[in-house]
Amino acid sequence: MTKDGNFKKVVRRHAQQTGQRYTEALTDLEGLSDRIYHEPDADRLLVHLRDRYGIDAVAATKLSVHKTYVFRIDRTDGAPWIARAFPPARPRADVEGDAEVLRFLERHDYPAERLAVDDAVSDFDGSAVLVTEFVDSTPLPGGIEDFAIMADLLGRLHALPFDESVSRPGGASGEDPRRMGTPRQDLLAGLAFLDAVDTKVGAADRERFEQLLDQVRSADDGDSLPEGLLHGNLLHAPSHAVIGKNGPVAINWKASGRGPRLADLAFLLWGTGNWAPSRSTNEERVNAVVTAYRKHVELTDEELDRLEGVMYIRPLYLVCFGYHRDLTNGAPFNEWWFIEPREYFTTTAAATRAAFRS
Repeated sequence: MTKDGNFKKVVRRHAQQTGQRYTEALTDLEGLSDRIYHEPDADRLLVHLRDRYGIDAVAATKLSVHKTYVFRIDRTDGAPWIARAFPPARPRADVEGDAEVLRFLERHDYPAERLAVDDAVSDFDGSAVLVTEFVDSTPLPGGIEDFAIMADLLGRLHALPFDESVSRPGGASGEDPRRMGTPRQDLLAGLAFLDAVDTKVGAADRERFEQLLDQVRSADDGDSLPEGLLHGNLLHAPSHAVIGKNGPVAINWKASGRGPRLADLAFLLWGTGNWAPSRSTNEERVNAVVTAYRKHVELTDEELDRLEGVMYIRPLYLVCFGYHRDLTNGAPFNEWWFIEPREYFTTTAAATRAAFRS
């Protein structure tokens, strides 16, 4: 990334938009990729876990091509663990916050993964590591039932009582450790993704790029809406929801914390449409989500009125993330369908309002 006059203008604009000083905004943009991508050494992690916990850990298997810091830890002296050796840019205090959320959920018998040990957070090669029990599971059954299961998990979560121990802000994706917190951080992260590649955008793509910037800047971040404890990413199965021996289980709580409960539900509702560029609203899935969720929580009129706007938060984030990824790698960006067509958002929100008000 060159430090020419154009880039300096972008940094100044980014600082103004995000309320940062110039040097902070510069770090925000230049260090983005390094903060996100992290691939710890599996063998060294095994040694660390043996030394730290006295377990006979024999294999560390990476579980995802996207989350390269998440490992299944097989042992000869007990059941497997999951070890998450987060990127070094993520403060240990945030990982301790993950552990506190899991303790809270266990106290309330909520179906989530459990900590592997009481002292579940440790330091390893500049990273904070969280160890949880491996959930012996099968994938969700598929189709409409998946959405009912995930909506029930969200409703149960949002209905839990307030507790100061889990009052940290949450709901944002948090792939960039500098942008963890309420869903507004997803929008700020989106601006960083776009501003970081601003000088790479060609003249032919400039108008659409500027439209995307404007859309992110003006998006409804859910501020002032009723709050609850959010999961932050409960849509994708089996990455975040599976069937354990006692039923559905929500996993991966990095994005959890208090925030506008509508953001959690809106992301799930966005996913009810067909996963293709020509998506259409699937009213059966919408109705399944609403029926399961409202067993625990009823939305307010304001939440229903703002649903369409809030539904854009995570899709906008995903578009900005993908745009940054592809321009950085010199590839064309072809994932506009995350936020198009606009009619999909309108009709999905309308179907949701009708289901809640029936």
